[in-house]
Amino acid sequence: MNRDKPTAKGEPRDRTDRDDPSTPLGHHPVGTAVGGVAGGVAGGAMAGAAAGPIGAAVGAAIGAVAGGLGGKGIADLVDPTMEDAYWRDEYKNRSYIDGGFTYDQDYGPAYRYGVDAYGRYPGRAFDEIEPDLGREWDSTRGESRLGWERAKLASRDAWQRVSDTVERAMPGDSDRDGK
Repeated sequence: MNRDKPTAKGEPRDRTDRDDPSTPLGHHPVGTAVGGVAGGVAGGAMAGAAAGPIGAAVGAAIGAVAGGLGGKGIADLVDPTMEDAYWRDEYKNRSYIDGGFTYDQDYGPAYRYGVDAYGRYPGRAFDEIEPDLGREWDSTRGESRLGWERAKLASRDAWQRVSDTVERAMPGDSDRDGK
């Protein structure tokens, strides 16, 4: 199928840029990480081919899981617009919320940061990436007034929700959290 050819309604086919019509076709904010299911399948199949057809099939399955954790594999499972809507409704129910801060200015950026972090650090545990996220927070938080110690609680929540979504769709413990 030609991804650029418009449908009868004039919309391009197979758009994964759900949130921003100016985003190039095939690009999605969460899907910017390196990797993908196709690369994982191909690499896994080639690695398993030495063991014969069964090895190739097993290797392809393992590669699909590993490859699916990055790039477009995550973008297909996680919709940043839906995540934002979820957290906009849910954030006020979290014990770490300070009433002096708002969703739009303060907590929203922290939740989006957590969603994005899962795609940028596929297959890693939050505690493993937290020091990197903390160092990057000041340059990515926009107008949020939250310091990293407050923002990381929201980012961890959002990261965990994405991780759980991915793990429900793919077998295994991709984030090594024992769930």
